[in-house]
Amino acid sequence: MSKQKIVLASGNKGKLAELQNALDGFDVELVPQSEFNVSDADETGLSFIENAILKARHASLATGLPALADDSGLAVDALNGAPGIYSARYCTMDGEAGSASDEKNNLKLLNALKNVHAENRTARFHCVLAYVRHAKDPNPLICQGSWEGSIQESLDGQGGFGYDPLFFIEELNCTSAQLSKQEKNQISHRGQAIAQLKTVFRL
Repeated sequence: MSKQKIVLASGNKGKLAELQNALDGFDVELVPQSEFNVSDADETGLSFIENAILKARHASLATGLPALADDSGLAVDALNGAPGIYSARYCTMDGEAGSASDEKNNLKLLNALKNVHAENRTARFHCVLAYVRHAKDPNPLICQGSWEGSIQESLDGQGGFGYDPLFFIEELNCTSAQLSKQEKNQISHRGQAIAQLKTVFRL
């Protein structure tokens, strides 16, 4: 019996690797939407949940397959929840030229917080996973996770992606980028959402 193909509505290699690894025990095969030449969905939602569902429906409609989408980001208290749903393209939000990158996003975040004291640099990662059985699925499966931490004043660690080198976990005394993949998957926002997905996943 062949595995059920599910299109992953993301071109982010870090997310793809984490989700593929996490769903290894399931009889499914995650295929990135890039293999079907599916363009990115227009993320017009105003929340992580809305954007995750938009992306899942878009990928499912284009491929005819069930789809799994991830929408996640970093919310910094001192910035009124920014960059939030714009985390992946934070550095381009004020009209800066060029495409977004982890390096540019991290630099912009550090600049935005340069006058904020350590005790006020609290933040959290949010993750929403949305699974649709077909493009018009009236009841998308939604799983969520959040991860508390704070923003360091400099980058530290070589692992992970995105804002991981700046995200400090006090109880572990290290950044997310200093954790092993296994450690991160057990406690991160995405790890929490994936744990929920495993519990309720029914194809």
